[in-house]
Amino acid sequence: MEFIELILINKLDGVILRYPHHDNVDGTVCITGHHLILSSRKEGVRELWLLHRNIDSIEKKENKLSGGVVQGGFLYLKCKDLRIFQLDINNTTELSLLAQTLENLSSIQDPTLFYPFFYRHMHPIMENGYTLYSIEGEFTKVIATEEWRISRVNQNYTVCQSYPKAVVVPKCIDDETLAAAATFRQGGRFPVLSYRHNNGAVLLRAGQPLYGPKHRRCRPDEQILNSIVNVGMKGVIYDLRSSNMISQQQNKGGGSESPSNYSQWKIYNRPMDEVDNQQPLLESFSKLIETCIDREISCDKWLSRLESCGWPESVRNSLHTACIIAQHIHQRSEPVLVHGTRGEDATLLVCSLVQIILNPDSRTIRGLQALIDREWLQGGHPFQSRVTSGPYSSRPRAAPTFTLFLDCVRQFLEQFPCSFEYRQCFLITLFEHAYASQFGSFLCDSDRERSALGVYDQTTSLWSWMNQPEELAVYINPLYDPTHDVIWPSVAPMSYVIWEELYLRWLVKQRTEEKEELYRVIRTREQALRAQAQQLRRELNDLAQQYYAQDK
Repeated sequence: MEFIELILINKLDGVILRYPHHDNVDGTVCITGHHLILSSRKEGVRELWLLHRNIDSIEKKENKLSGGVVQGGFLYLKCKDLRIFQLDINNTTELSLLAQTLENLSSIQDPTLFYPFFYRHMHPIMENGYTLYSIEGEFTKVIATEEWRISRVNQNYTVCQSYPKAVVVPKCIDDETLAAAATFRQGGRFPVLSYRHNNGAVLLRAGQPLYGPKHRRCRPDEQILNSIVNVGMKGVIYDLRSSNMISQQQNKGGGSESPSNYSQWKIYNRPMDEVDNQQPLLESFSKLIETCIDREISCDKWLSRLESCGWPESVRNSLHTACIIAQHIHQRSEPVLVHGTRGEDATLLVCSLVQIILNPDSRTIRGLQALIDREWLQGGHPFQSRVTSGPYSSRPRAAPTFTLFLDCVRQFLEQFPCSFEYRQCFLITLFEHAYASQFGSFLCDSDRERSALGVYDQTTSLWSWMNQPEELAVYINPLYDPTHDVIWPSVAPMSYVIWEELYLRWLVKQRTEEKEELYRVIRTREQALRAQAQQLRRELNDLAQQYYAQDK
């Protein structure tokens, strides 16, 4: 398919752009295969470059004059990054042609036609982000324990299509056992290592067991799990579904582990059905954004609608679940297996949050990149399916699980402002590039698809761009004070803070950077005063010693 077939009009003069916090722009719209470009002849007015893939919804409104005559109108462009533009167009025919052109280009589903395959980075790439966080490098210390090994049983993606080529598994388990266990787990997602804590306790993740109405048993799966439980103790399985959901899945061939077959494991339910079911989470996100953009709502109704939309509860529930699992690992040194249904949404979300609680490396810029690469990209989160549409779209939509994860991390930053190397703009940049980007990192649904389509060879990694020194400096938190301690977020209702810098940034003027700079000045002053006070204490101590020495 050629882009020219989809472009019904490629240039349009006399278009007026309107959107909050900016003066109206009278300019020319140009349409390319990947961008809507609006430029003005006035000096000092920045061009608008909007990726077609960023467009979530297109609403056309015609101007009806007296006598029923239609003359021109405007387009509302609602974007996945939550911006809303209005384009005023005088000519009715041009209005319709532009609307249809944008509808055509924003509906393309073939990843090889997306902008990352056409984008060429203008500056030398210092490091290849696609190879930056290899499994060998990320699990070096784990492999050194001689309890774990890297398995390439999935080298050709035949055992599990959503897993990467290499995974970390118990050293005593051979590849034949892994392949047999894969037939017992949803999507072939057999138990693999997600994280090993400094006390030796481990976190594993998997898909649901295919227990079914006939109560199927799989000894290879039991062998994998039992191999990591020490004598005299039990492991913990957290099923992220309600009892009703488990029953429904069992009738379809799924289910949960049988206590009699997994006697060395304690099995708990921690329902996160809204995440794995996708539709409820999508609806709560759409209601959240709908509440945020409602300019006519009163303060009282705004607060009640915010809470009733369900999104804050999903954030709190995710954090609470992660805290409970982290306690098993950190305080009781118990191995934990986490799974929902497929193990591609709630499972990855919770495992990621557990690591941010327990692992200080995950609170650094490169550490969070590695976590996202390992748990989400290599872990098989179907990004393309999840970001095909956003909260404004009328097309079939999918849950914003990754956005929920970023919001949870934002709550950490609010409660522990000095414990993270990255600032909010880092998370917002990740949000934007997950939906529409010139980089290929978030393309496709799995490592298998990215390999097959040549993403790793023909596109540039987001990490390659972010880790350039001049770009990296933008994301560094001026308050960062590294700590090696575990951090426990509050999950009380009053602790939730709406992510104003993301959800309201196009509606309310943000002053986050000004606040952070003020905090930095205050913190620098505090450190200087502490150093001065310490010096004065030393001098006082010296004088006291001299005084008492004279008395003797």
